[in-house]
Amino acid sequence: MPVADESVFWLTIAELSAKLRAKEFSCVELTRAFCDRLERYAPRYNALATPLREEAIRKAKDVDGDLKRGRHRSPVHGIPYGAKDLLAYPNHPTTWGAKPYAGQVFDAPATVLRKLDSAGAVLTGKLAMVELAGGGGYLYPSASLQGPGLNPWDTSKWSGGSSSGSGSAVAAGLTTFAIGSETSGSILTPAAFCGLTALRPTYGLVSRAGAMALSWTLDKLGPMCRSVEDCGLVLQVISGKDGDDPGSAGKSYYYAPQFTRKFSDLRVGFAPSDWDSLPSPDARTPLQAALDAFKTMGLQWKEVELPAFPYGPVLSMVLGGEAASVFEELITSGKVDELADKTQIAGLKSYLDISARDYLRAMRVRTLIQAEIRKMFYDVDVLITPTRSTAASGANEPLRSRAGAAPAPTAPSSGSPRGLREHVPAMNLAGYPALTMPCGFAGALPLGITLLTRPFNENTLIALGLAYQSNTDWHKRHPKV
Repeated sequence: MPVADESVFWLTIAELSAKLRAKEFSCVELTRAFCDRLERYAPRYNALATPLREEAIRKAKDVDGDLKRGRHRSPVHGIPYGAKDLLAYPNHPTTWGAKPYAGQVFDAPATVLRKLDSAGAVLTGKLAMVELAGGGGYLYPSASLQGPGLNPWDTSKWSGGSSSGSGSAVAAGLTTFAIGSETSGSILTPAAFCGLTALRPTYGLVSRAGAMALSWTLDKLGPMCRSVEDCGLVLQVISGKDGDDPGSAGKSYYYAPQFTRKFSDLRVGFAPSDWDSLPSPDARTPLQAALDAFKTMGLQWKEVELPAFPYGPVLSMVLGGEAASVFEELITSGKVDELADKTQIAGLKSYLDISARDYLRAMRVRTLIQAEIRKMFYDVDVLITPTRSTAASGANEPLRSRAGAAPAPTAPSSGSPRGLREHVPAMNLAGYPALTMPCGFAGALPLGITLLTRPFNENTLIALGLAYQSNTDWHKRHPKV
């Protein structure tokens, strides 16, 4: 029967899969409903780069054929999803969110899209993004071909960058899940701002072949979903060795949270200042309540803080040095001036002034950071911290400027406690995985809580996240669309 109940658009992967196998509706009917919804509402949030209705319906017909014959390829078989527009999709534009690449077309799909296709997932559209995934630093959320990503909870607010369209689309029920990318916060931030559950995998666990490169040693692809379970199911499909990605770790992920250690054996590190002084006043109570919920799980607790390093400057130098090579032709040709954000243009041009000496110095400091963070995890198994200390900012408000040349590593500033507030640059430099989950609201806007752990230990994050979401309903709440 046709999809008539709007609640379908908020179901998880497992729930939709069960309905497809029970023949409550066909995959074609489900896909048409999602395509209609995506094309109708995505412009409201500046979320859609390229609709893929015809291709999606064709794929859905194949899925229905499989289901008719009793074939079930994977948990995502027949599930509609979207993908950030830095992932190559054959014979359609892959714009990287930027005017200079508006007509760019590739012949082959990105590895993650190929894997999802083989698993039977249905790609309904390419989703908007900040131009060049934010390379160069941008001052305004409007730095995108589609305009600023607007938050479905309040369209005067930003959905977060640079996976802005992915955050908006999943939050508004336009896709069941989306594939985003992170170099320094671009999965975690839009997920937190939009009330999603999302997973940034260990560096190298998911192939980036066919994805726009920003920083070869920092870039990661990951799922942005409705629930922790959904993140694990998608990660199982998209992970694995790929010879086309030199950064591939040669490892796969298998969804098996039931085999993780007992919670009573797990040591969780936290920093009191992350919860009682750093968050904005309207965020402190809900964030503290989220921490208190984890403290009822029988875990061991230890106060910690990040080692003293200039994480932001080091990451900026590494990213800038690598992005200068990636976008050298764009910059030297003058086409960089076609970008929407003048701050970003200036930032990209400044990357060409980064010397090999400064880049290598940053990489040496990065090695020290990785060693110290590795030591940190001798004493704890998991870290817990707010994803962001505030809710989403205004869609027309300037962000903190990142113009100019990437600074050289400097001594850390003194003053307020370090805590874990710099977890985004620190853990991206280290290549460690993170899971963010919705945990309440500051006013009418979602907040997120993040768990971090050792490389290739995603099942521990999943197990803890499942326990949290079994006792809370924040991940089940959605905006009115």
